[in-house]
Amino acid sequence: MTDQTESSIIIEASPEEVMEVVADLEKYPEWAGSIKKVEVLERDAQGRPLQVTINIDAGAMRDTVTLNYDWSESPKVVSWSLEEAKMLTEMDGQYTVDEHEDGCEVSYRLTVDLAMPMLSMIKRKAEKDVVDAALKQLKKRVEEG
Repeated sequence: MTDQTESSIIIEASPEEVMEVVADLEKYPEWAGSIKKVEVLERDAQGRPLQVTINIDAGAMRDTVTLNYDWSESPKVVSWSLEEAKMLTEMDGQYTVDEHEDGCEVSYRLTVDLAMPMLSMIKRKAEKDVVDAALKQLKKRVEEG
């Protein structure tokens, strides 16, 4: 099993406000630095993305990926898994949003593996950078409205 990277951040908003931003994948290129283009291929009955193609440029992790999203666990959890990619062989992740006295705590878990060999230390550092940047950018987007 591939190692995963996980981090969390406190966002001054309701879980519903955070999940609304998380679910609006088509707007990610406006605020998520490593996301260059998003195309929603399929949606569920509530309009949430189920399958999405994303152009990613996160330094060492640069690819066009198709991800399958799962919104069924809870209204405060979304997970995704890799359907197809050019360079990545694995890209599984999850956002979890929990109540917190200052708003909510958002946790982001990410597992990435590349088709080409890469030192584990370098890969983990790149994952950590992606997770930390994503949480900070999400916080800024949600809090600024």
